[in-house]
Amino acid sequence: MGKRLGVSLLALMGLLWLYVPARAGEPIRIGAIFSVTGPASFLGEPERNTAKMLEEDLNKAGGLLGRKLEIIVYDDESDTTKAVTAVDRLIKRDRVVAVIGPSTSGSTLAIMPKIEEAQIPLLSCAAAQKIVDPVKPWTFKTPQSDFLAVKRIYQHAKHNGLTRVAILTVSDAFGAAGREELKALAGPMGVTVVADEVFGPKDTDMTAQLTRIKGTDAQAIITWGTNPGPAVVARNRAQLKVTIPLYMSHGVASKKFIELAGPESAEGILLPAGRLIVADQVPKDHPQKAILTTYIREYEGKYRQPISTFGGHAWDAVMLAVQAIRSAKSAEPAAIRNALEKIRGFYGTAGEFNFSPNDHNGLSEEAFVMVRITKGDWEMLR
Repeated sequence: MGKRLGVSLLALMGLLWLYVPARAGEPIRIGAIFSVTGPASFLGEPERNTAKMLEEDLNKAGGLLGRKLEIIVYDDESDTTKAVTAVDRLIKRDRVVAVIGPSTSGSTLAIMPKIEEAQIPLLSCAAAQKIVDPVKPWTFKTPQSDFLAVKRIYQHAKHNGLTRVAILTVSDAFGAAGREELKALAGPMGVTVVADEVFGPKDTDMTAQLTRIKGTDAQAIITWGTNPGPAVVARNRAQLKVTIPLYMSHGVASKKFIELAGPESAEGILLPAGRLIVADQVPKDHPQKAILTTYIREYEGKYRQPISTFGGHAWDAVMLAVQAIRSAKSAEPAAIRNALEKIRGFYGTAGEFNFSPNDHNGLSEEAFVMVRITKGDWEMLR
């Protein structure tokens, strides 16, 4: 009896400790879960780098609310199970007031129940529409949503007389979400899906799928996934001499994709992307211009590597959290959540964020431009 009571009291004390408000002199702790290593490291490494860079910048400028900012980063190693373990640690041990990330849609969807239960605001760096639809009180995301990317692709294809498409999607959370939107929006936008192929996240050859597509009357191929799969598709397409246009999702908007595919195989590929990767081509009077150029200059100067869209998602997530803390004049999770939902007209690397109780992504179609890979670099289409 006494032993059981002792264990119960210890458990209760642990729970009470979890909810004890932080002392005024303590740092404001924001958690972050990124895929710094593993297959999704092309997402997580620039996200980690960006978050730590901003932590340093903000603390040099005096911190937040007179307190130091501490961003606690855990690497989920591109593993959903490890992301769940990391969020438990951030909530229960580190007592963070908000969480940034994870890098992938699968890991985000996996940790969301714990976020909602703990009532800690989450700013995901993953793109799947299912993260914010239906709206969950404590979950937000910074990347542009799948359906906006699909609309941009279909608009561009139709404008160029391409109405019959083949879709080739990866069998993970991001790919499944994209496939769903591609099929749902095709009819209403006057597009016919004539082939529907799938590949696995670890597949190293897609010639079978592309050969089947080659045998259809498709006028274009749309591939939906994140590296390395889409790069394999690009190489296999070139090997098979498939000449119809190839569209990619916004999930490959980094120089890593061009590197993996090879400049020759990547040549001419089209995709919707945020303005970050084509910042030098953005007009000087655009509201994002100064933000983009400043971020690029600092990041590339500090880390000696090219900027990527994905690091930009972390920039947006951290700075939105900072804006919410400043607006609320509080680092309490509920105050941060409420302030996030009221943010309007906030320009980040992805676009203009206008959150509301009904919209926890806050981006419109305007956040995307169409980009073509030309001579190993990005070209913004006018």
